[in-house]
Amino acid sequence: MFTDCFNCLPIAAVIDDKIFTMHGGLSPDLQSLEQIRRVMRPTDVPDSGLLSDLLWADPDKDIVGWSENDRGVSFTFGPDVVARFLQKHDMDLICRGHQVVEDGYEFFANRHLVTLFSAPNYCGEFDNAGAMMSVDDSLLCSFQILKPAEKKQKYAYNGTPSGMTTPTPPRRLKNQNGPT
Repeated sequence: MFTDCFNCLPIAAVIDDKIFTMHGGLSPDLQSLEQIRRVMRPTDVPDSGLLSDLLWADPDKDIVGWSENDRGVSFTFGPDVVARFLQKHDMDLICRGHQVVEDGYEFFANRHLVTLFSAPNYCGEFDNAGAMMSVDDSLLCSFQILKPAEKKQKYAYNGTPSGMTTPTPPRRLKNQNGPT
């Protein structure tokens, strides 16, 4: 099955010992990068713990430390958590995805964490840009912005809009109907 492939994909990556990348965010259970190397693959994603957090945790500028995530899974973490992690592991940047951001990328924690979202016009509901980040040999990061295409309304046979069900709205992003 196609989704079985995701159980085999890498959990995280380190670029030149200085940039830590993952889909979601940090984990209060993460003490050593060796813990990630020891996760047996393929595996199903548990409801909590290190693997769940690396996939689903989110940064939050308004908190210190760790807090419950309003998504109902994993945690949110503050800028202080980012600073401690980078200092402990002698790294410069955390790069993650998982959240729609209006301009395709968004910095957090004094530019020590960047959220990338590469899908412009997410699910046809949001007027967000997408972005890709390139890292050169000197670890200089640059961004390519993917502008959203103009929306074209599609109609089903009965004249009502067709397509997917309403997606879960991202946090802190405005759609055409106002703030979410």
